[in-house]
Parts: sequence; C-alpha cells; structure tokens
Amino acid sequence: MYRISVVVPVYNESGNVKELFREIKEVCVKENYTYEIIFVDDGSSDDTAKQCADLKPLKLIRFRRNFGQTAAMDAGIKAAQYDYIVTMDGDRQNDPADIPNMLKYMTENDLDVVSGWRKNRKDTVMKKFTSRGANFLRGIIVKDNIHDSGCSLKVYKRECFENLSLYGEMHRFIPALLKIKGFTVGEIVVNHRPRTAGVTKYNWKRTFKGFVDMISVWFWNKFAVRPLHLLGSTGIVSIFIGIVFAIWSLVLFIMGNNMSDYMQPIVSVLFLLAGLFLFVFGLMSDILVKTYYGSKIDTPYNIKEVVENKED
Repeated sequence: MYRISVVVPVYNESGNVKELFREIKEVCVKENYTYEIIFVDDGSSDDTAKQCADLKPLKLIRFRRNFGQTAAMDAGIKAAQYDYIVTMDGDRQNDPADIPNMLKYMTENDLDVVSGWRKNRKDTVMKKFTSRGANFLRGIIVKDNIHDSGCSLKVYKRECFENLSLYGEMHRFIPALLKIKGFTVGEIVVNHRPRTAGVTKYNWKRTFKGFVDMISVWFWNKFAVRPLHLLGSTGIVSIFIGIVFAIWSLVLFIMGNNMSDYMQPIVSVLFLLAGLFLFVFGLMSDILVKTYYGSKIDTPYNIKEVVENKED
C-alpha cells in the first residue's frame, strides 16, 4: 500500500480546483492509498482559495503574492509528509488516473523518479512548437534523456528532495537535477487532456526564463562542485594568450618599431588582466560553493497561511 502526497500548484484556477480535487481523491480512495492532497495557491486573484474552502481532506498553502509555479511546487513538496510525492498541474490537463500506473512502473523498475510523457498533447500549435523546441535544446544542453521534462505529472520518492530547493523555472528540470545527484529517472506515457476552464499561464517570458535555467542546469551538472575547473582554466588560457602577445610586442620593440603604432601591447594587457580576474573569480566561486553546501538556503517565497481541512 502506497503512502502518497499529491502536490498541485494552482493560480487563478477557480474553475478547475473542485473537479481536480474530486478526481485525485477518487483515485486515492479506489487504490486504497494513504494520502494527502496539497494545493498551493500561488497568489491567485480570483476565488480559487474560496473554492477550496470546503474540500476535504485538503492542505491549502496560500502565498501572499504570485511567486511562480516553481516556488509553489517547492513549498508543496516541503510540506509533504508521505513516502511518494506526486506533482501535477492545476489546470486538469494532467490526468490523476495515471498515478497508479506511474507508481507501479516506479516499483517494478526500482526508480527514484517517474516522469510523465505527454506523447499526444492537447495544446495549441504554438504551444506544441515552443515545447518541442525547448525539448530539442534540453536534449542537447541538459541531456536528461527525458522526452517531456515540462510535464508536471511526476512521481518522486521523498528522499529526492532532502537537500534540494527549487528556483526560477527549475521545476521543468527536476529530473535532470536529481540525475546529477545520482537518482534513477524513468518515463512513462500519460494521458493529456484539453483545458476546459481558465486560461493558460504560459508565455514568452516563461520560455525565456526556462532557457536561462537550462543553462544553469548545464553549468551545475558540469562545474557545480569545482567552478574553478571552468573559470580557472579559461583564465589560464587568457593569461597564455596575453603572454604570447607580450612576447610579440617585445620582439617588435627589439626590432626598433614604434609601439604606439601597434595594438599588441594593449591586447596583451587586456588578456593578462582578464585571465587574472577569471582565475581569482574561480577561486572565489569555489569558496562560495563550499559555503552553499554548508549553509541553510533561504526560500524565495513567503507563505501567507496554511489551511488544513480534515475529513470528519
């Protein structure tokens, strides 16, 4: 028997929360799970919170303002108490009926993470095009071997989040971050439904932020533990180029040339200074990384209240 926490970020989803809650609860009761349902209201301006008032059993976490889906997911995950954490969107496009198959697939294959794959998406043409472009870039840069990392329907073992905080649009790259830490990740095809209420929250800004975070994940994968390997090596190369230009300048000076007519001395100084700065910055980054791993990280959001509706 599974013990699961279902975490759902919601933002202006007043037309969806009741039916989504009913579907999640129905699956959990049918499968005889020990369960909790956590909705995180990401500063909704409609009556989403009001619609959740009579839903039981439900833990509702309300933000003081809109901090974004990643922050809402992080807050919900940190509030979860059971062995398996299920995340999904609040727009009802993810199907709670897929949860049993995902848990079964996780157990049978001894995985730490199972990600949903929306193979047959019910989205607009533009949204599909943007998503496929992002997936293509992610496959090149991040290489997490996941077809659809943007799908919010995922199942995690609780230990995956013991030392992980989420920022920006990082919820898209959780499998990649966990894979870096040595967790095993799998994928299964899930049902994807068209939106029937509310409006999509995706726009070009989220796409841009996602790309920036993709670069961050790449850097974290390659150089998180030793940034000096990147910055220090680049600095050494720059210093070497500066020395070459310095020798060139010296040869020209010995040959009796007027150095004010040549750019080599200036280029030499620029490369030497840039290399020195990069190397020193690499050393400082190494120190900051050690501080990061040894300190408690603050959360980038603020919770207004936590309301817990228990069944009678």
